[in-house]
Amino acid sequence: MVHAEFENFNENDDDWLSDLELSDAELGDEFPDWPQEEDEPETPPTRSRASAPMPAAAPTRSPAARRATAPGRTTASGRATAAGGASAAGRASAAGRSAAAGRSAAAGRSAANRVREVHGRAAERDDFDLDEDETSVIRTDARPTRQHRPVAYHPPAEERTRTIIDHGRLTAARGRFSRGRKMTIVTAVAAVVTAAAVTILLRPHEQWPASVAIVKSEIAVACQNPNVVSEPNQVNFACSDTTKQILWVFALMTSGDNPNFADAKTGRQGLEPIAPAQGGAIAWSLNLHHPYNPDNPIDSLEVAARAINNIVGGATITGANGKPTVQPGLESNPANCARYTGSSAIVSHAGFPSLCAEPITSPAGQALLVANIYQSWVVGTTTQDAVNVSVLFENSNNPGASQVQAILRTIPGATTS
Repeated sequence: MVHAEFENFNENDDDWLSDLELSDAELGDEFPDWPQEEDEPETPPTRSRASAPMPAAAPTRSPAARRATAPGRTTASGRATAAGGASAAGRASAAGRSAAAGRSAAAGRSAANRVREVHGRAAERDDFDLDEDETSVIRTDARPTRQHRPVAYHPPAEERTRTIIDHGRLTAARGRFSRGRKMTIVTAVAAVVTAAAVTILLRPHEQWPASVAIVKSEIAVACQNPNVVSEPNQVNFACSDTTKQILWVFALMTSGDNPNFADAKTGRQGLEPIAPAQGGAIAWSLNLHHPYNPDNPIDSLEVAARAINNIVGGATITGANGKPTVQPGLESNPANCARYTGSSAIVSHAGFPSLCAEPITSPAGQALLVANIYQSWVVGTTTQDAVNVSVLFENSNNPGASQVQAILRTIPGATTS
């Protein structure tokens, strides 16, 4: 095969043949000891790999042969001159070209054999029956490197996005219920809550008698009179925003919210029952600008408001001798102030009734004050009636309280709605 291929070379292949010859010479110079190693046969050590065949030793040329051919190829200029001479001669015969091709082929085979011999000897050294793990450190003076783990596959961003869109995040917690089942549960819960709310809202609530609302509107008109406050201390417990429910509680307890009420036994008349003479005396201080009428609910409430404020804060009136007379109120008593406010301290001025040093603001203190006022307003009332009045006053915003309902059932004509 080699001779056949070289026979097809033309005259322009002289440079390539010259390079092959030069490579042959250089290999000979680089490995001068190969012939001596071949002349000394060595017994190969026992190999653990029995199946691996020993490479055949390639024939080599002697150093003398290599040096004999070297002078003709010492320099590139020499090779160029020789090539030029050969070209000038025209290479007269095919036999000359065949001879040159044969020498070049022999040089190529010689170089290839030497390379195979080197690899074969390297393989023989590696085939000794020794444990690789025990001798690798000795031969290389280095620890064997660990095998690298394969790099984890990371899908591209577009693929991860599509996976999240189609299937959701794999680490996300999966719900125990489907979307349809969740909607069913939510709808059922909403229906139950709505039904409960409707039941509570539409359930009839306990309320005050309808007449109470009418009296409240009349109280709003009566309390516009600035003269309902006590004189001279200006106490206005009856028409204060936080305590004015005392007026409709008194009307409910005494007359059942009936403006035409009249008690033949006591002579009391009106929504806030009072003796006509007593009511007329109080009405004089109210500057009504019209004759007092006990059957007029507004007049009755104004008189009651002024009377209640006088009971709490006292009053200073002109006596028959023309001199001022001080009438003490409930707050003029230190013991009462201690019960109402927790402090017995009072404030006193000449010509003025004494008052509690601390305001009465606690619900319990106000309820106790209301019970005492009722006892002073309705002379001869029972303690239980006074307590009932204080309970209604304290629960004015809670008509459904059991105590309130029990009290209302004892009042004639006081029907709840």
